[in-house]
Amino acid sequence: MAQFFSIHPLNPQPRLIRQAVEILRAGGVIAYPTDSCYALGCHIGDKAAMERIRLIRAIDARHHFALVCRDLAEAAVYARINDYQFRLLKSAASGGYAFILQATREVPRRLLHPRRKTIGVRIPAHRVVRALLAELGEPLLSSSLIMPGDAQSLNDAQEIRARLERRIDLILDAGPSGVVPTTVVDLTGEVPVITRLGIGSAELLGELVGA
Repeated sequence: MAQFFSIHPLNPQPRLIRQAVEILRAGGVIAYPTDSCYALGCHIGDKAAMERIRLIRAIDARHHFALVCRDLAEAAVYARINDYQFRLLKSAASGGYAFILQATREVPRRLLHPRRKTIGVRIPAHRVVRALLAELGEPLLSSSLIMPGDAQSLNDAQEIRARLERRIDLILDAGPSGVVPTTVVDLTGEVPVITRLGIGSAELLGELVGA
């Protein structure tokens, strides 16, 4: 049975954050709020927890997980970021975007796209996520909480509890979230390509690319 924490979205309780991180470090899978919608997360080094997320979402090895990072410096440990990409990420890293980049050797092989050797990177603005990352001290492996057959992400913690309480270890309830996932931008080619249009503005991205 999943634990259920009601957490303040703007001033998350440190005690609950510490307990959530303990669950992650012990191999747990959590449902947590983000800037866009609820997501599933686990420890970056835990293969079994990652496979549990794959089973819950019914996704294969071609699906890009995201590394949710505290800042660009941490992202650069796991993704190859040139000067142009750095400027783009810095300008657009408002929590509404995820970026696909070439991975460094720091990324475990099992997290990589099997053919392209790429990884998704996201830098959140949501205070609950930022508190989790500060306590964890490393990226969180994450995937949007879109269940098989659903068109949109789950956005209500009580519904997540009803559907997943026997399959995950913790639900962080910070109130209703959105249902639109991040905008995913592939930066591995010469020109940025939006592979999923979500909460992040395509117009803003176009302005940044043209700047």
